[in-house]
Amino acid sequence: MRKTTGTVTRKLYIKTYGCQMNVYDSGRMAEVLAPLGYAETGTVEEADMILLNTCHIREKAAEKLFSDLGRLRPLKARKAEDGGRLVLAVAGCVAQAEGAEILSRAPFVDLVLGPQTYHRLPEMVAKLLRGEGPVLDTEFPAEPKFDFLPRDETPQGIAAFLSVQEGCDKFCTFCVVPYTRGAEFSRPVASILDEARRLIAGGAREITLLGQNVNAYHGVAPQGGDWTLGRLIRALAELPGLLRLRYTTSHPGDMDDELIAAHRDVPALMPFLHLPVQSGSDRVLAAMNRRHSVADFRRIIDRLRGARPDIALSSDFIVGFPGESEEDFDATLALIGEIGFAQAFSFKYSKRPGTPAAQLQGQVPEDVKSARLQRLQDRLEEARLGFNQSCVGRVLPVLFEKPGRHPGQWVGRSPFLQGVHAEAPAQCRGKVLPVRITGAGLNSLAGEVAMAEATA
Repeated sequence: MRKTTGTVTRKLYIKTYGCQMNVYDSGRMAEVLAPLGYAETGTVEEADMILLNTCHIREKAAEKLFSDLGRLRPLKARKAEDGGRLVLAVAGCVAQAEGAEILSRAPFVDLVLGPQTYHRLPEMVAKLLRGEGPVLDTEFPAEPKFDFLPRDETPQGIAAFLSVQEGCDKFCTFCVVPYTRGAEFSRPVASILDEARRLIAGGAREITLLGQNVNAYHGVAPQGGDWTLGRLIRALAELPGLLRLRYTTSHPGDMDDELIAAHRDVPALMPFLHLPVQSGSDRVLAAMNRRHSVADFRRIIDRLRGARPDIALSSDFIVGFPGESEEDFDATLALIGEIGFAQAFSFKYSKRPGTPAAQLQGQVPEDVKSARLQRLQDRLEEARLGFNQSCVGRVLPVLFEKPGRHPGQWVGRSPFLQGVHAEAPAQCRGKVLPVRITGAGLNSLAGEVAMAEATA
């Protein structure tokens, strides 16, 4: 739970949809509200404020939001009948894109705020309590929100997230991020290093750097000029107590020489990279305005594997993009077989209001999209299981995070982001121990601590 100041009189329940950036944002919103006396609760029924932090990337995002709001409306009414008040707030990318529509369709919602305005939550709550609500704030303020957020003093755990970049300037035709998160903004290096030190002091041993287009990072350096993500990673890796680094999500067009060299030179940077390609067809990539070809993607993968031969790859795929033919789809399947992905996320294309792709001709029928998605996911699951099974018999360094479901069992992560279950000593939390992998499933590995290697 977050720290609060003064007497705690209110309970806050947050539901987070979608990406890891939203997870980070939810934590910061809880911190912003803590001085007002809001303490987090895991029980929706006892909440005085319910905050839905939405994501516009997933299919039918708005419909899912309105479905949740419909379930919460009776709870709000019962609270009022009992003489209390339940504040319903909608934040995030759906709020940014469809704020006025939310208030029109769900007038019982009290606060609607975009992802660039949550540092102003105390002001919004004050307006609401003064009877000025409902409050809608989806502006893009000139000042970076990070300049106005409180210092994060709450431990996130062994594995922590740290936002270093927001927004995107790529304008892929299917994506709402440039409209909901705004232009690319990189936090200053000093601010990131300060937050990383606090996370480490709170027990973090692995930090994942977050951004909508994280490898486009160009932050102001302490001595002037800009640092790229590769240079930032090198500086973070020097912080005492930090064992591992990761970053997500990247764009192929921003995989520069310095970042690839960091994969070669920085042992703390884990050999696992999420690099969305979206399609194996150049025709579809051009229609998506991805700004890279399949050949470009192959060259990047070759360079990464040249720098770090054991690197494992993850990606994103969209099937059924307008105009996608069977030949285009087959090209995607062929690329999956060629590259070999350890993990991947796949989705059916769905229209996003205001995006260019929503107006394109050649919208693919829903049944065709569903059939292609199933074929794609079958291929991806086969590749994922094959990668996991290839780890059986190997000794992998595992960072242990928490107890498992069985006595003496602990759960950790391999360098390749796989969950690993193993019997381990109670004092292993936050430590990296060698684990001999004895079994593999689709979603996790099983193993045993290799004591000889651990004590060598």
